[in-house]
Amino acid sequence: MSKDISIPEHETLTLDIVEGNLSLGKHASVKSKEKLSALKVSKTIYCEGNNVFECDISARSLEADGDVIVYGNLTIENSIRVEDGRLEVHGNMSAKRVEVDNVLYVRENLTVEEVDVGGSLKVGNNVKAKEIDVGGSFKSKGETVVEKMDVGGSVSIESKAQIIELRVGGKVKVNGGKINRIDIGGSFESEASLEFDRIEVGGTVRLSGNNKGSEIEVGGSFKNVGNLEFEKIEVGGKVEISGSGKGQEIDVGGKVKVSESLTLSGNLEVGGKIEAGKEISAKNIEVGGVLEAQKVDAENRVEVGGLIATKEGVIARFVSIGKKGAVRGLIKAERIVVGKEARVENLYGKEVYLKKGAIADNIYGERVTIESYCHIYGELRYTNELRIKENVSLATQPKKVNKIPV
Repeated sequence: MSKDISIPEHETLTLDIVEGNLSLGKHASVKSKEKLSALKVSKTIYCEGNNVFECDISARSLEADGDVIVYGNLTIENSIRVEDGRLEVHGNMSAKRVEVDNVLYVRENLTVEEVDVGGSLKVGNNVKAKEIDVGGSFKSKGETVVEKMDVGGSVSIESKAQIIELRVGGKVKVNGGKINRIDIGGSFESEASLEFDRIEVGGTVRLSGNNKGSEIEVGGSFKNVGNLEFEKIEVGGKVEISGSGKGQEIDVGGKVKVSESLTLSGNLEVGGKIEAGKEISAKNIEVGGVLEAQKVDAENRVEVGGLIATKEGVIARFVSIGKKGAVRGLIKAERIVVGKEARVENLYGKEVYLKKGAIADNIYGERVTIESYCHIYGELRYTNELRIKENVSLATQPKKVNKIPV
C-alpha cells in the first residue's frame, strides 16, 4: 500500500524508506536515520525549490521547481526534471533522462542516457552518457564517454574523451582520446594524442602529441605539436606541424610549415609559402609563393609562382617556375619551363624551355629552347635539339653531347 509523505516548508524530516511519493515544500530538507544509510523512495520525489537532501537518495523519478542540493549520491531509475533552478549532487549521479533549466553540478561521476541543461554542466569526475545537450558550458575532470555532445558555449575535458559526435559553438579543450566527428564554431585544442575522423573548426585548432585522423577543415589556423597522420587538410590560413606529416592531400590558402618531412600520396596546394625541414613528396605540388625544403620529390608536377629553395634539388616529371621567380638548387625533370625573367641554377631535363629574359647557371637537356634576352652563365649541353632566339647571352658555346650528366 502506497504511503505518500509530505514535508512542510522550512521543515526537516528524518527518513529512510518512503513507500510512495515524497513531496517537499520550499526550503524543506531531509536527513537519513543513520549517517551512512540512504533514503529510498519507491515512486517520485517532488520538490518545490531550495530543498536539501543530507543523504544518499534513490527514487523512480525526481521533479523540482527551483534549486535542489543532494549531499550524497543521487540514483534515479527514470527521469529528473528541474525547472527554473539548479541541481547539485555532491556524490555520484545516475538517471535515464535529466532536464535542468539552469545548472547541473555533480561532484563525482555522472551516468545518464540523456541530459539536457540550459546553463552549465560541471562534473568532478567521470561522465558516461548517450547524449548531452548544454546551452552554456560543459566541464568534466574525469574520463568522458559520450555518443553525442552538443554545447552552445564552451567545453573543457581534463581527462581522455571518447565521443562519437562533438558539436560546440565556442571553445573546446580536451586531453586527448578519440573523437570521431568534431564540429566547432570557435577554437579546438587537445593537450594529448587524439584520434579522429573529421575536424571542422571555424577558428583555430591546436593538437599536441602524435595524432591520427582523416579530414581536417579549418577556417583559420591549424597547429600540430608532434607527428600527424591524416587524409586531407583544408585550411584557410596557416598550417604548422612540429614533427612529420603523412597523408593524402593538403589545400592551404596561406602558409604551411613542417619541422620534418611531409609525405603526401595526393596533391599539395598552397597559396602562399610552404617550408619543411626535410623532404616534401607528393603527387602534384602547386605553390603560389615560396617552396623551401631539403628536397622536393613529385610524382608528376611542381608549379611554383615565386621561389624554390632546396639543398638536394627538385625531382619531378614537370617543373614550372613563374614569372620573375627564382630557384636555389638543381631541378631534374622530364620537362622544365622557366618563366619570364626568372632566375634558376642547374637544370637537368629531357625538355628545357626558358622564356624571355630568364637567367640560368647551367642547362643539361635533350631538347632545349631559349627565348630572347636570356642569360646562361655556365654550361649549355644538349643531346638532341637546341633552339636559341636572338639576343641570348652565353658564357660558353653550346655543346651537343651523347649523354647529359645525371
